[in-house]
Amino acid sequence: MINAKGIKEGKLHDVYPKLYGCFYEEKDMDERFTKLMNMHTELFKEDSACLFSTAGRSELGGNHTDHNLGKVLACTISLDTVGAVNSTDDNIVTLISEGFPAVEVNLSNLEKVDSEENTTDSLIRGIARAFKDRGLTVGGFNANTTTNVLKGSGLSSSAAIEILCATIFNHLYNDDKLDPVELSIISQFAENVYYGKPSGLMDQIACAKGGIVAIDFKDKSHPKVINKHISFDKEGYALVIVDTKGDHANLTSHYSSIPKEMNEVASYFGKTYLREISKEQFQKALPSLRSSLKNDRALLRAFHFFNENERVDELVDSIDNNEFDKYLKLINECGRSSFCYLQNLYAETSFQGLPLALAMSEEILDGEGACRVHGGGFAGTIQAYVPMGKLKKYVSEMNLIFGDNSATVLSVRDLPTCCIA
Repeated sequence: MINAKGIKEGKLHDVYPKLYGCFYEEKDMDERFTKLMNMHTELFKEDSACLFSTAGRSELGGNHTDHNLGKVLACTISLDTVGAVNSTDDNIVTLISEGFPAVEVNLSNLEKVDSEENTTDSLIRGIARAFKDRGLTVGGFNANTTTNVLKGSGLSSSAAIEILCATIFNHLYNDDKLDPVELSIISQFAENVYYGKPSGLMDQIACAKGGIVAIDFKDKSHPKVINKHISFDKEGYALVIVDTKGDHANLTSHYSSIPKEMNEVASYFGKTYLREISKEQFQKALPSLRSSLKNDRALLRAFHFFNENERVDELVDSIDNNEFDKYLKLINECGRSSFCYLQNLYAETSFQGLPLALAMSEEILDGEGACRVHGGGFAGTIQAYVPMGKLKKYVSEMNLIFGDNSATVLSVRDLPTCCIA
């Protein structure tokens, strides 16, 4: 446990590089954690607390493949949700997140409460239920949190708070018995069953695991997760996310159309997911598929799925073989496939911030680095690998076009979700 005095004395300074890489200011982090601890004292009358950190995530390859049991390359990033936490003996979880109403959940009832759907209450109750179903212990705690995981930017701020709550139960009451993948499965259960959102598992695993991970969802109940190691900054590049400030309202139908259309192609073969058929089967059946489905976009999205799965394997090979130029080439190919075949760069609107950001990125990078759509698409963010020598110009130009703080420089975080003090 730690208090504000301990933070001022620099007791977290050895942890900061493991959490935030090379793009952070020590003074700013001291102020952030001191403010968190002071708020905890004010809210709960506790002078010291355990500090927890769960990061956001960035998808590196495998755009819109996980929902069809595909392959993904992702990483844990240097933006995180942090919480000051004390255990209690009253079986009540109190969670106060900066900028949101307080949440209070009595763990004496772990059944789903229908009126709680789409609330943080439901997530806490569902996570606790999953722990109990595994024969594990849950108990009350008081927590206040703050986050710098950008909301609405595809960095999984929602998955971060889920994993954080699971990590708190795991640490306070179960001696960290569960590994990050099991915490992710628990969080997905809470989101799917209690919260009412049919999400995949990529976000939770990438937030929880730490580092760069290659994930194969062929067996969706037991995804294959392998850590990979590469340092973008040592290769001379910065990983940058650009938020184009698009409006996400009314985009649900566009997001849902992607798995729906991929599943329609699979169902032609009597299967549920594209992963259950081969690329060769798909291509051989194209004439009759086109006649039957009467939806060329569904066929193009299937092409994206099959080729993107192959690219994820190639991305992993390029990392294993230290072929960074090949890695960047493949990232650009991922981006082109999303643009041309997956078609998730913009909806039917005059706002086309993602293509504009990519066009400007290609101008500034001038044949160096790489850029691609990031996350769900249609609005939101792009991802770019920017040479260090062009980083200042790139950030400045993107902020000028899309507004202050549109461009955020990320580091890959190696630490998994954890108690840090």
